[in-house]
Amino acid sequence: MIVWHRLFILAWLLLLFSMKHSFADDLYPLEPADTSSPRATLISFRDACEETYELFFRVGRSDFDESNSAHILTKIIDCLDLSQEPEFNRDYTGREAAACLKEVLDRIEYPADEEIPGADEIRDENGEIIIEEWRIPHTEIVIARIAEGPKAGSYQFSANTVRRATEFYSKVKHLEPLAESTPGLYQHFLSAPKSRWMSGIVYQLPEWTKKRYYGQAIWQWVGLVTVVVVGLVLMFFAHRIGQANKNKIEKLGVVRYILNIAFPIAAMLVPLLAREFIANDLSISGALLATTKFSCNVVFLISLIIVIFSASNRIAEVIISSPGYHPKGLDAQLIRIVSRIGGIVLGTVVFLEGGQFLGVPLTTLLAGAGVGGLAVALAAQDTLKNVFGSIMIILDKPYRVGERIVTGSYDGVVEEIGIRSTKIRLLTGHLATIPNEEMARSDIENVGRRTHVRRVSDIAIRLDTSPEKTEQAVEIIREILKDHEGLNENFPPRVYFSQLDRDCLMIRMMYWYHPPEYWDYMAFSEKVNLQITRQFAAAGIELALPSQNLMLTNEPGQETPGP
Repeated sequence: MIVWHRLFILAWLLLLFSMKHSFADDLYPLEPADTSSPRATLISFRDACEETYELFFRVGRSDFDESNSAHILTKIIDCLDLSQEPEFNRDYTGREAAACLKEVLDRIEYPADEEIPGADEIRDENGEIIIEEWRIPHTEIVIARIAEGPKAGSYQFSANTVRRATEFYSKVKHLEPLAESTPGLYQHFLSAPKSRWMSGIVYQLPEWTKKRYYGQAIWQWVGLVTVVVVGLVLMFFAHRIGQANKNKIEKLGVVRYILNIAFPIAAMLVPLLAREFIANDLSISGALLATTKFSCNVVFLISLIIVIFSASNRIAEVIISSPGYHPKGLDAQLIRIVSRIGGIVLGTVVFLEGGQFLGVPLTTLLAGAGVGGLAVALAAQDTLKNVFGSIMIILDKPYRVGERIVTGSYDGVVEEIGIRSTKIRLLTGHLATIPNEEMARSDIENVGRRTHVRRVSDIAIRLDTSPEKTEQAVEIIREILKDHEGLNENFPPRVYFSQLDRDCLMIRMMYWYHPPEYWDYMAFSEKVNLQITRQFAAAGIELALPSQNLMLTNEPGQETPGP
């Protein structure tokens, strides 16, 4: 009776202890792992792994509720130095390393807890740290003190130990687990799907599909290939649809044009969904998972940069489509350039931040961006000259679309001002494309911006015309131009007997026609010419005919004047 009484008390005490431990976890879910010494770290790691193991095998991986056990997993991760791992893969790396290290600890003999350096043993009598790291005897598993960072001063399994955890496990997995261990944790971690529906499918598959090759089961390889192929096909068609409607704002309308960016966004999300499916449902593990996640993240990063560029272009086109902007004008090009520069800046920031997330050091990214930028600049220096030339044209605005300009040997109407070149419809009907770099440094005469059309004409009358007739000719022209069509008060017509030539008498006529409508000006000039001709004929004033002297040469050095 006494024996049963004592056993009952012992069982009751154990129950109270377990309840106390459970209540403590519930009451203090934010309490971190004790990593104040190698002993504390090892005990915290071991206890958290055993608690996770019990829950893991009691409910199964597919029903493992991480929201209720997050504090336990956090304690495990707190015992590992993951500072050398890429941020995107730290969670998986930490869990895999923890499973491997726990399997190793279950198979090797290591010192009792009291023999491992504790908080009192790591310091001397002056309080100075004397133990920076502790190695489990006869192994390469090291618990080291963190020197810097948010975990400075704590003891964690070293970064090298975390990195080589799977290697350590592969060397001892043939050994039998010790008593009161957690056998099979790593194997279950690798093979069991996390989702309930995938678990049901896998359990119904033939046994040959569960054989492992290169670290993964056959069904996992088949699932991985299927996900990759389907993901690439979905991304391809989503990008094609998005690109097909990229420049059709006139047909789609503003709202549909903006919403059409959903296709490239959907393509961008495909690698994220594939990554989560591969990690959680297919339960791919090891180096293959790290490579797959890295590849998915790289594809996502590239897709995100493409979406940023596409969004910047669409924003520019939406602004340009509003009233007041000519789609091929200088203001439209300025909006496009500013939008593209903004897209490039934002894309560069995403590239640098994404690279750091993938584990690439910032210095390497900056060096790569610098070398890549230099290579692009050297390879596309002519294009860059034209881009800067277009910026100068946009800032100075020497011409606009629809204006007639004269530059060099080109005379015509501007049809388009692009990022690289300006297109001019010549008066002959031909289309000339001139690089903006050349346009920016050329002399440009903007005929389209003239305020008037000026005519300067010399009218020649016969040399033997009398002074009275000459004076009458001047008065006739002045009377014709008095209050003429297109007159501006600030530009009155001018008529003068300007020159006494050896062959004729010259009268210079000048007038300005407003507004500068060229064909109206030509019609008016025709009227003026006809009136001058008629009134000169009526007054007996003859226009001088052009004269020409011919020299006939008979022999070298001997000239005979012509008749």
